[in-house]
Parts: sequence; C-alpha cells; structure tokens
Amino acid sequence: MRKCDVVVIGAGPSGSLAASVLQQKGWEVTMLEKQRFPRFVIGESLLPRCMESLEEAGLMNVVEKLGFQKKVGARFYKDGEICDFDFSQQFTEGWSWTWQAPRSELDMALAEEVASRGVNLKYETTVTHIDFGAEKQVVFYTDVAGKEEVIECQFVIDGSGYGRVVPRMLGLDKPSDLAPRMAVFGHVKYDAIHEYDKRIDIVTVTDKIWAWLIPFSDGRASVGFVGVIEAFDHLKDLSDKESLLKLIASSAYIAPKLGDVEFTMEAKKISAYSSAVSRFHGEGFVLTGNSTEFLDPIFSSGVTFAMESGVLAAKLLDRQLRGEAVDWDTEYVAYIQRGVDTFRSYVKGWYDGSLPKIFFSPSSLQQFKDQICSVLAGYVWDESNPFVKKHSRILTTLSKVLDIQMDKPEE
Repeated sequence: MRKCDVVVIGAGPSGSLAASVLQQKGWEVTMLEKQRFPRFVIGESLLPRCMESLEEAGLMNVVEKLGFQKKVGARFYKDGEICDFDFSQQFTEGWSWTWQAPRSELDMALAEEVASRGVNLKYETTVTHIDFGAEKQVVFYTDVAGKEEVIECQFVIDGSGYGRVVPRMLGLDKPSDLAPRMAVFGHVKYDAIHEYDKRIDIVTVTDKIWAWLIPFSDGRASVGFVGVIEAFDHLKDLSDKESLLKLIASSAYIAPKLGDVEFTMEAKKISAYSSAVSRFHGEGFVLTGNSTEFLDPIFSSGVTFAMESGVLAAKLLDRQLRGEAVDWDTEYVAYIQRGVDTFRSYVKGWYDGSLPKIFFSPSSLQQFKDQICSVLAGYVWDESNPFVKKHSRILTTLSKVLDIQMDKPEE
C-alpha cells in the first residue's frame, strides 16, 4: 500500500492550487484526476479575486505565460442599453483585471506545473471508496486499466467539482435553493478582438433567458444561453448545435458579432446544475470548489470559489498536520459560506429583476455601482462594502427606492 500525506481528488483549479500550497510547505501530495487532460469544463471567465489565489499558490507566472485574453470588466446589455463595469473603479482595493481563460488550457497548465514540482498526479483514476478514520484515510481507486489501487494518507481534499466524489459517497448532497436552469453553450470563431472586448458580455435575450459572450485571445469565443428549463421547450426537438444556432440568431446583440457561426467545439447542454451540501468537512476530509456548492454561471463565481477554497483549505490543513488546532467551522466553513451567501443574493437579484433595475437605472449613483463592481470582481468578503455586508436586503431595498423615484411626477 502506497502512502502520502494528502490525497487531493480532482486536478481542476481548486485541487491544483491546494496541492501547490501543500507541496510548497513540504507535504507529499497525490492528486487523483478522473479524466485525461486537456478536457473541456465550463467557467472560463476569471474574476480579479482569482489573481490573489494564484499568487498565494505560487502559480501566477504559469498563467501569465499562456497569453490569455485580458479582462478588465463586465458589460451588461438589455434592450439597447449598456451598463459597463470597469474593475479599476471598484470600491475594494484589489486587482483591476484578470483573464478570460479556456479551461482546458488553464487547468492542464496548472496541473502539469504542480506535477513538475513534485505532486504525484495520476490521470484517468476513479475513486471508488474511502475508509475515513481519526488517524488515517485509506483511498481506493481504479487506474486507467481498471486495476484497483490503494493509497493511505492523513487527509483527503475533495476538489472533484461536478464529480462530487465525497458528497455522493457520504450522502452529503442536498437540493439547491435556486430554481433549476439549463445552459446551452459552445465555442465559436471570433476574430474581432479589440479593446472593447476586454470584458465579458452578459446579454438579456428575453425575460427568461440571458446569454454570455467570452472572447479568447486565439480567435475563439465562448457563447452560451441560460434560462429556466421551460424557456427552452421550443428547442426540445433540435440538436444541441441547432439549439445554440437558433438562440444566437435570436439575440440582436450577439448575432451580428458572430456573423456566420463556425463552431470550434461542439455545442453542449447542461441542466439543473446548481448544487449544495449538508456539510463542508468531516473526519479526515474537506470539500473545496464545486464539491461544496455551485450557484449559477451568471457572475462567474465558480472558479473564484474553487481557487479561494483550495488555497484556504490547504493553509488550514498545513497547520493541522503540524499539530495546531484548527476550527474548520469558523476558519473555513463560515468564511467560504459568507462569500457564497453574498453571491447567492446577487444571483437571486439578477433573476428577480432587482439587480438589472439597478444596473440600467439612470438615477443609480456611481458610488453604488462601484460598490457592486467589487462584488462582480469577486471581493465578496470585504464587509466594509455595504453591498457585501448588507447583501441579503440591499438590492431589494435599492430597487424599491428606484421604483419610488420613477413613480414620482415630474415637477
């Protein structure tokens, strides 16, 4: 039986950043990844908060070399109106830019880098069972040939994302409080990169469907449409490609940008993707990234939580392995949950209409938009920002104030 200090399940950003932090602190890490990289995964628009996680994990220079498209903000479009957010004008002090990153390239680069530094990376491995205990964890997995292997470690970090290995193994999954939605998306040729494209485009298509357009630096773009499942009923007899083409044609904003659509990756559909768990940690394990909770693609929060939780879990685990007492509920769960809850309020605000009302109101104060901009940049732990501290009610309150102002008769 092989032994190591920590087994990390999943070689996405959460797993790779966690493995990098632990390896730099001297621990022997084995990372088990179910797929063979490169592989596609959704979540291609980073947030500025990610840059701090990459720095802390010692992986910033790896991403810099990839030449990804720079992203300086987010642009929202509805009925001919544009609301532009520039990260350099945000309320919170932090990074003013980040990258639009095809995840197949980003994830592979991060995983291969940590492997080159000494992390034992195994692709095409499926974790089948884990015996959890107070002193040791025994992980059973099958390799690419189907042969069963066993490895003993002190602790397991589950960064398996949508695979949700430990939650499914221990029955930790619980229903999300967000309505089930569907996304239809793909990669297309997109040659018109210029200064105006250093943003992610979020486009309101109908009152039930919105779209994203994420330009990459290599003549491609990611395009996708999201909405409640019944909003796509008119596409149920079409293929994924036909569905995406029809949706692109329905957007007066996106269709002219793409022209004659040429796919560079086949279209895909996913549905009912929001997820949650009953607990984030237990004896011998901690969950990170989408293994804990996935909200919605609207504000690109998934990869931010993946990186943030991976780095934090690794730092806390390093302390624990050195004999220090760690309060996982306070130092990890409560911290991550604060950020998740903040973004959840904004996701709900997007879908109930209060947030778009603020975005496109001519009377919204710039101060408010700068504070909201910090949330869109991923700085959801800065409680000096009232739009973070009061996230559960401030959007609804401001939206009602704007309604009152609009209803006032002109003098």
